[in-house]
Amino acid sequence: MIFYSLPDMLWLTAAAILVDWIIGDPKWPTHPVIWIGRLIAWLEQKLRRSDKIESSKRLKLKGVLLMLITLAISYGVMWGVVAAASLIHPWLGYAVTIWFISTTIAVKGLKQAAMLVYTPLVAGNLQEARKYVGYIVGRDTDKLGESEAARAAVETVAENTVDALVSPIFFALIGGAPLAMLYRAANTLDSMVGYRNDKYIDFGSCSARTDDVLNYIPARLTGALLAFSAWLLPGMSAGRSVAAIRKFAHRHPSPNSGIPESAVAGALGIELGGLNYYFGAPSERARMGEPIRPLTAQDIIFTTRLLYLVSLLLVVGVLALWLFVH
Repeated sequence: MIFYSLPDMLWLTAAAILVDWIIGDPKWPTHPVIWIGRLIAWLEQKLRRSDKIESSKRLKLKGVLLMLITLAISYGVMWGVVAAASLIHPWLGYAVTIWFISTTIAVKGLKQAAMLVYTPLVAGNLQEARKYVGYIVGRDTDKLGESEAARAAVETVAENTVDALVSPIFFALIGGAPLAMLYRAANTLDSMVGYRNDKYIDFGSCSARTDDVLNYIPARLTGALLAFSAWLLPGMSAGRSVAAIRKFAHRHPSPNSGIPESAVAGALGIELGGLNYYFGAPSERARMGEPIRPLTAQDIIFTTRLLYLVSLLLVVGVLALWLFVH
């Protein structure tokens, strides 16, 4: 196995961001996250007994086992693939590394998902917009108004600027494609079992906490990058973005998600969070940002611009560092 040097990882990671800009989430071959999701579902089926009531302690231990097996397999398989490719030829190793790091990033995919909401919204087709909101959030969508549908898309892009961009790049720079894939596996675990409901409060607690720990530093880097991006983009406010992070981020139930959401809300002068419904039951989300103006569908465009500028800043930053250390 060739362990890449820091200069190599810098240009390889920058190249992976560019590949994601161009290709996005691959339809073929099957996306690695789909395989990770299948592994998690299979392991859950094997570890949990549907015909038996298990204690909280036992479920937590099984949740730890689920997390350890999933991360070990995700890291190990990726390590083996990169090692095999590198042994065949160094440039094949580079290509495989770039490709698989790009699959842990989802800048283009995030924008596409947001635009699927934006396009019918501006065309006045609220029913179609609700349908696509349902693809990206877990809340009830059948009664969403235009502002609520736009808010759901903005919140998704803002929060996932950490999960789908900064965090995988952070871990790729430290440990290449294997560590980036380990992060993606941890994030997938959280999205599948990291819920605070009766079914997963114990079994998924380890996965949820692991995701929180892994995202802790990247979330704070994302807040800084979003504020700097707001300073560069016309009509946005870096000062409001920083102020919103300080005032609102800690109110979010997640130790990380409040940072990008409040940063975006402050930059745009809108309010995120508020009343959502889940299976018909109301749930009040922490409110992020001062509502200087009403939230509209156009804020989806503004948020995707922030997302792309953050990714551009990462490319420029890692290439500048590559020039410095090369």
